[in-house]
Amino acid sequence: MAEYIPRLKTHYSDKVVPALKKQFSYKSPMEVPRLEKIVLNMGLGSAVQNSKIIEAAVTELGMIAGQKPVVTKAKKSIASFKLREGQAIGAMVTLRKDRMWEFFDRLVTFSLPRVRDFRGVSSKAFDGRGNYTLGIREQIVFPEIEYDKVSNIHGMNVSFVTTAKNDEQGRALLTELGMPFRK
Repeated sequence: MAEYIPRLKTHYSDKVVPALKKQFSYKSPMEVPRLEKIVLNMGLGSAVQNSKIIEAAVTELGMIAGQKPVVTKAKKSIASFKLREGQAIGAMVTLRKDRMWEFFDRLVTFSLPRVRDFRGVSSKAFDGRGNYTLGIREQIVFPEIEYDKVSNIHGMNVSFVTTAKNDEQGRALLTELGMPFRK
């Protein structure tokens, strides 16, 4: 029985590597930037008053990512926000290897086109080192989430960590992988 390899992973090795190697005139295929990990993060400020929000967010993030998220806790107390140190205020999950490729594929082919008035993602959200962060306003754009069972709508950040040396290389990598940047 043949081992399963994600569609986007084979696309990366067959099409993206040669294209980027030619574009940036790399000598070795190991120089070509690659996707290292994808981090999904939900910051839930409203969870300070209601702890059930965290539980719902953890379940939803788990369904979206396909693995169990980690509950993030406050690092210090802030009285004006009624926040105590160690209080649960968010959830995050880090995807690597096959799960990362699968998530990227689902995000680009199913989820982003479901966003209302979608014209592409901004190409200005790079950090200077080739990493890209995308903000999603509603978790219901993912097909895994059942709209009827959602009590609160949460946003999330999706960070794509690459091995690119600069934003130009990171943008080229994500564009080749199918990320729909605005023109």
